[in-house]
Amino acid sequence: MLVQDRVLPEHAGSTKSPRSPRAAPGSDRRHPRPFAKSLDFSNWAADHSSKLLLLLFAVASVAAVFLLRGAGPDAAALLCLDRSASRSASGPAKLPYPDVAWSKIPPLAIASAVPFASFRAERWIVVSVSSPPTAALTRVKGWQLLAVGNSHTPSGWDLKGAIFLSLDLQAQLGYRSVDFLPYASHVRKTAGYLFAIQHGAKLIFDADDRAEVPGNDLGKHFDVDLGSGIANHPVLLQYSHADPNRTVVNPYVHFGQRSVWPRGLPLDKVGEVAHEAFYTEIFSGRQFIQQGLSDGLPDVDAVFYFTRKPPTAPFDLRFDPEAPKVALPQGMMAPVNSFNTLFHAQAFWGLMMPVSVSSMAADVIRGYWAQRILWEIGGYVAFYPPTIYRKDHVQAYPFAEEKDLHVNVGRLIKFLNEWRSNKQSLFEKILDLSYAMAEEGFWMEQDVRLTAAWLQDLLAAGYRQPRLMSLEIDRQRATIGEGDMKEFVPKKLPSVHLGVDEIGTVNYEIGNLIKWRKNFGNVVLIMHVSGPVDRVALEWRLLYGRIFKTVIILAEHSNAELAVERCPLSHAYKYLPKVFARYGGADGFLFLQDHMILNYWNLLQADKEKLWITDKIAHSWVTIPLESNKEEWFVKQGAMVKQVVGSSPVHFQSKYKESMGEDKIVFCGSELFYVPRQFVEDFGDLVGLVGSLDLHHKIAVPMFFLAMDSPQNFDSEALAGTVFKTNLAANETFSSIYTAQSPAVFPVKVMNEIDFIKVIRLMSKGDPLLMELV
Repeated sequence: MLVQDRVLPEHAGSTKSPRSPRAAPGSDRRHPRPFAKSLDFSNWAADHSSKLLLLLFAVASVAAVFLLRGAGPDAAALLCLDRSASRSASGPAKLPYPDVAWSKIPPLAIASAVPFASFRAERWIVVSVSSPPTAALTRVKGWQLLAVGNSHTPSGWDLKGAIFLSLDLQAQLGYRSVDFLPYASHVRKTAGYLFAIQHGAKLIFDADDRAEVPGNDLGKHFDVDLGSGIANHPVLLQYSHADPNRTVVNPYVHFGQRSVWPRGLPLDKVGEVAHEAFYTEIFSGRQFIQQGLSDGLPDVDAVFYFTRKPPTAPFDLRFDPEAPKVALPQGMMAPVNSFNTLFHAQAFWGLMMPVSVSSMAADVIRGYWAQRILWEIGGYVAFYPPTIYRKDHVQAYPFAEEKDLHVNVGRLIKFLNEWRSNKQSLFEKILDLSYAMAEEGFWMEQDVRLTAAWLQDLLAAGYRQPRLMSLEIDRQRATIGEGDMKEFVPKKLPSVHLGVDEIGTVNYEIGNLIKWRKNFGNVVLIMHVSGPVDRVALEWRLLYGRIFKTVIILAEHSNAELAVERCPLSHAYKYLPKVFARYGGADGFLFLQDHMILNYWNLLQADKEKLWITDKIAHSWVTIPLESNKEEWFVKQGAMVKQVVGSSPVHFQSKYKESMGEDKIVFCGSELFYVPRQFVEDFGDLVGLVGSLDLHHKIAVPMFFLAMDSPQNFDSEALAGTVFKTNLAANETFSSIYTAQSPAVFPVKVMNEIDFIKVIRLMSKGDPLLMELV
């Protein structure tokens, strides 16, 4: 899953004009002849030992720089990340600050020989293309598609209705910025942004070439006309600024996906899944950067992508299309990407993507950088309900290409909130921030020089700087009164889930999650829910869906909206073959009632080729004699068992009678049992033998197990340590009997979210990541 069909960047040598390392300040360039006075090498070496060491150090440093540059993007990023350490070791050497004569930049005329020289349009869609063309975005009404090529673009790329900027054509445009752009990267879109601006752009939709715009009308999804006054636009919801220490937010929660997080969100914030206590409001009209959400495959990072589904299964997530758009106040940020974002002209300066960071980090780092500068002109970022659909092609997603995000993004957000500049114009402030970010190691000197070139290109193309405004975050903010508090409770949509912690425990806990998922990722969990499904069905999916292939919810009454299927518990076994048939490739099927909690981390050693059931658990598996039994219900059930066994094929009949004979039956709550793939057909055959008989689930399931295989072949140890109590004493609660060391615990009663949260907190003793849900 490569955003923008991104490919691994080529070695630094693919950049058009790499510059050689600079000599250390103050180094002696004259190199005097050391042997003029004496040819005695030992004497000379003793006299000049300090100079020799200095010379060797300089040679080694230069060699290291060349080696790192030649080693490709990983080494370059390492050099970037270690910059602050290098400075402290080598002394007070400073980066050169670009000297730009802002008032003397000549306009850049469009050469008549360049294709489309006379073409102008106000609304542009800019994409990077590394694969054969797709026509979806050419159908968007009233927008001109601009496709920017790179070294991976197929030769002869052509699409009716699109303007294509090949590498050769980009080189002819005369932009200073082009000299800094790697050949094999989506960041060559920078040339495309300048082309659109020079040809009359007032709006630029920064997009993925695979995106599909619902209805082919961006105007229905974004605010393309910001107007000139308050009367033209209603107020927007805005995240509250009540907590000045809250500097980053996950907007996916607002749109119904609280367990999904965007690429570039600090991993230590993933667990903040609660909805907002309240919002405030802001007048519309200055949302100069508008970030849309993507249905299907949203913008997620590699941690999420690799741990929330089997390797071959595509994502197809949905956000709430009815959730209101929401703005970010000054002091608060969120990840902004390059495949579904609308830029108004006032924010065109924020389109530049850095070239010295890893490819999957470039647009996100740009987004944070641009958000900070946006505050300087009184603008803000707003998030919008789904604006595109993007199909997941289940492509490789390189962890390494996100390293600059996971290492640096939290520190970057803190830095940006604290950064201030006394420069007098917007472009001077932008260059000042880029320089400061290089000094702090967020990107390299190359991006400082790129920024200077980019800003000069904007001015040469005729772009006019927006005027500065005073920062709200430096003023005393008004107290939020009760009348200013606006409430919105997001929906909880079906999802793949769970946040993760950053650094420290993340490797261990993610490792466990991957291990559990690998073990149970092809097992279907079938769960019968007795509680109110509208209050607990999604919670159960949230809990178990991250571990199992899928979670099927059954209940006494169906609920199509929540994908709950009707199945009376008394005959639940009769419904199971329908589920078996849907998942022909599954390794097995685990049935679970909601009165029992499954501690899946204790089942890694269970044999998925054998049957499991609670046959070794007292009070769960009980033998009932039929002779002289006065319980009418058991007598009738026993008669039906005899009828089924008597009509069974020899292999079922003989196995059952070897274990039970004919004068007794087994009563089992059947709260938890497992049917492996090799017994699925047998289970279905036995259901067929029961037919219309009113054989109860608690009698039928143990009978099936005894007919399918001998108890000595069950994996009885899998569930042997289950805590099972038919009745809790007056001084007992589920909390008091629960233990994370057992495979399962019974009984529990979950009727609402409060009950669910209590269960999650207990289970987090075995799976600490669960605390991210509460």
